[in-house]
Amino acid sequence: MDENSTATNQDGISRATLLRGAALSVAGAVGLGLAGQTPAGAAGRSEHPNVRLIRDYYAAYASGDLDALRRFFAQDITWTIPGHHPLAGVKKGTDEVLAFFAELGKAGFRAETIFLAADGDWVVDVHRGWSTTPEGLDTFWALAFRIRGRRIAEAINFPGDQHAADAFFWRSYPLAPLPDRLANPAS
Repeated sequence: MDENSTATNQDGISRATLLRGAALSVAGAVGLGLAGQTPAGAAGRSEHPNVRLIRDYYAAYASGDLDALRRFFAQDITWTIPGHHPLAGVKKGTDEVLAFFAELGKAGFRAETIFLAADGDWVVDVHRGWSTTPEGLDTFWALAFRIRGRRIAEAINFPGDQHAADAFFWRSYPLAPLPDRLANPAS
């Protein structure tokens, strides 16, 4: 097992167990939403402050102003992008996360929130995400956000169609030709 699957939080819950639970919760919530139902107990409740934070984050994201996003991120933020493509991997710190968003901006990425729910420090989001420049990726995404001190400390992406995402990102962000890619910049 890797270090992420065995890491546990203060309550003794492994990250792998938490992520499996988040995926099941997202699936159930999306099913209820598509059926026009509201999760039990959600009707008539005021909005959780962490849900409001993520709504505000998406509004800032929609503006295209990367500096506006900085205020939502903890200094030591980690943002996990799954897949086998040039943008995949764990981004650490605000500079890496903002550099990732700058690359997404080149593809005209947009997001339309469909569902948000919070439980403690976690917010689960389901949204439609698509590219405009070039067109070619339009799918559902789920994200698990861990909030700490009113900032996003961790985000984990769950693409609805990983194969389509991989293919799109390879088309949109190809590697440099081999000789250029291997060239030593110091020489």
